[in-house]
Amino acid sequence: MFDGFDDEFLDVGEVGLRVRYAGDGPPVLLIHGHPRTGATWHRVAPLMLRAGFTVVCPDMRGYGRSSKAPIETDHSQQSKRAVAADLVTLMRKLGHESFAAVGHDRGCYVALRLALDHPAAVSRLVVLDGVPISEALARCDARFAHDWYHWFFFAQPDKPERAILADPTLWYKGDPGRMGAENYAEFREATSDPDTVRAMLEDYRAGLGVDHEHELTDRARGTTIACPTLFAWSTHDDMEQLYGDPLAIWRRWAPDVRGVPIESGHHVAEENPEALAAALISFLGPSPSGRATTRPPGIAR
Repeated sequence: MFDGFDDEFLDVGEVGLRVRYAGDGPPVLLIHGHPRTGATWHRVAPLMLRAGFTVVCPDMRGYGRSSKAPIETDHSQQSKRAVAADLVTLMRKLGHESFAAVGHDRGCYVALRLALDHPAAVSRLVVLDGVPISEALARCDARFAHDWYHWFFFAQPDKPERAILADPTLWYKGDPGRMGAENYAEFREATSDPDTVRAMLEDYRAGLGVDHEHELTDRARGTTIACPTLFAWSTHDDMEQLYGDPLAIWRRWAPDVRGVPIESGHHVAEENPEALAAALISFLGPSPSGRATTRPPGIAR
């Protein structure tokens, strides 16, 4: 896993981040979701590297082996704004003032915040399997509350930690065959660690509070994403069932957005890495190495 990649722990200020990186082409930051680590990209990253890109796969603050910030009363230590600031610092430490940002699941919200707060740093944005938190909450109905109940349970104090840590394998199920043995081992280590579990829950507590407020402020100000944006969704996930046309939601935030469905379940980087890498390479531009790339079908404006 990540053969040929550097694997380091870098200080970015308030926290230190575990990061894997390799390459000497245009930089691409891959941001994982909950409850994964940067290892979720282990099948996509080599494909991007071979296409000529520099690939950076960190564990977000609080997740995996990255450090945990002291908890604030408003949970802002795990806000998407704080995580985005970490990642800008990380990329600058690695020599990248401007880069493409790709975020999946909770990492999708971080990637959005990166593009809104640091427009000069994000050259292209890719958001996977998610709509902005404020848009999801504005559309919260009985189906959303039933299927995504964890948003609201995880936001409660103390009880979620106790429930999860009583049996992490029940709460966080994974298949080592589908995920890859090393990725699964890293995932299981993270989801069994009390400090990591609490930090991951703080992500959700921030989501319903300060993150939601930040997005509402952006909408009131008319702030939108300045760079070209790709929204990709897994066809066997629930984006279309919940939102009908989720691409229409992203048009409110990104004037230059296009969309592509990918035949996969939710964890697309693990389940269909070839199709995801093809979509990323197509959107990010011609292969810097000069190799031909295949454009995935179905990209829509």
